[in-house]
Amino acid sequence: MPDATAPLDLLLLPTWLVPVEPAGVVLHDHALGIRDGRIALLAPRDIALRHAAREVRELPGMLLAPSLVNAHGHAAMTLFRGLADDLPLMTWLEKHIWPAEARWVNEDFVRDGTELAIAEQLKGGIGCFSDMYFHPEIASDPIHQSGIRAQLCIPVLDFPTPGARDAGEALRKGVALFDDLRHHPRIRVAFGPHAPYSVSDETLESVRILAEELDAAIHMHVHETSHEIARAIERDGVRPLTRLARRGLLGPRFQAVHVTQLDDEDLALLVESNSSVIHCPESNLKLASGFCPVERLWLAGVNVAIGTDGAASNNDLDLLGEIRTAALLAKGVAGSATALDAHRALRMATLNGARALGLDAETGSLEPGKSADLVAFDLSGLAQQPIYDPVSQLIYASGRDCVRHLWVGGRQLLEDGRLTRLDEERLKDKAREWGRRIGAADSAR
Repeated sequence: MPDATAPLDLLLLPTWLVPVEPAGVVLHDHALGIRDGRIALLAPRDIALRHAAREVRELPGMLLAPSLVNAHGHAAMTLFRGLADDLPLMTWLEKHIWPAEARWVNEDFVRDGTELAIAEQLKGGIGCFSDMYFHPEIASDPIHQSGIRAQLCIPVLDFPTPGARDAGEALRKGVALFDDLRHHPRIRVAFGPHAPYSVSDETLESVRILAEELDAAIHMHVHETSHEIARAIERDGVRPLTRLARRGLLGPRFQAVHVTQLDDEDLALLVESNSSVIHCPESNLKLASGFCPVERLWLAGVNVAIGTDGAASNNDLDLLGEIRTAALLAKGVAGSATALDAHRALRMATLNGARALGLDAETGSLEPGKSADLVAFDLSGLAQQPIYDPVSQLIYASGRDCVRHLWVGGRQLLEDGRLTRLDEERLKDKAREWGRRIGAADSAR
């Protein structure tokens, strides 16, 4: 057990502290203390200053909150950012993205693209992300080196992909990676069957068995478009969630990504199984996939998290911007100005995301004993004045340029907007070189 009498490693003194749990709370003139990478103290400023601390840091005009959780993305696709814009989903996938992946995706691509995505996310206040992309064993290295927290999803499809000849090989490699990273303090491995239309019942059964044996999560694109639903009914006679429920995949470890098409039976399945939904509003809007009924899901008791999706379909990994879009879109879809208020929107990007990834005992809220995964937002700018409700100003009047500091496990990965472990200029140079090669080949098609 940690020694509660030992000096704090760091005492932070923000203007506002938003713990997220309890819900809706904003603490003024409070402090947070870190010891051995964990939150050791939450107390009023005057009481906190009585504690010995190796470092005391004032954060005037700043809101301290849990670092954001990006619950769905394809990290290395940063290198395809802007390659094939303004196209419907299946045209985008079949005519552009899948051919580009077949040509370009290798270990170097994944390493460089993942590192670029990590840097962008850290600068945007994201301390934890879920990645579903090829060569996950390669992606694990930049994740480990950067200090960020992540869920790595093993991509499983019934046709050859970069790094796997078929679903069986993907699963075998996935189990090996799970074993390699079983005790990693910041990386979880999950299974990522791509979508109901790209994975057979036989493969789904293999995923279910392995997930149960390893107590691993299942992360899957589900009910993304009306076309997907129509194809499923024609092929299987039932909607995709019904098929997945019959195969035994739904449950507390199941992460349903997108869910823009929802009927009463779908909702009942999600509620009864205690599955989580991951909302990707800007990607869904850009691809005209539909609208996730966030307020309806929330009121029914479904845990709803949020993700950016990949940079090829968004085109940024700006989760703070995503939260604002989600809050505004939820109001329009529900026909209610009270739908998804600012505090719940922040919760969706923190504790709900951690819960979806099975990490809520470790991160997602500022509670003593949890990992010190924190972000400091600077609300002292012109555009944030005056401040009546700092959370409302964060969601509706701020951008990711207000992110000043970020810690994961008590280690500072962003200091005054500068990355502490990654060389931003080197990453930009690598990205530009990939862009020249990919762009020249695409224009020659």
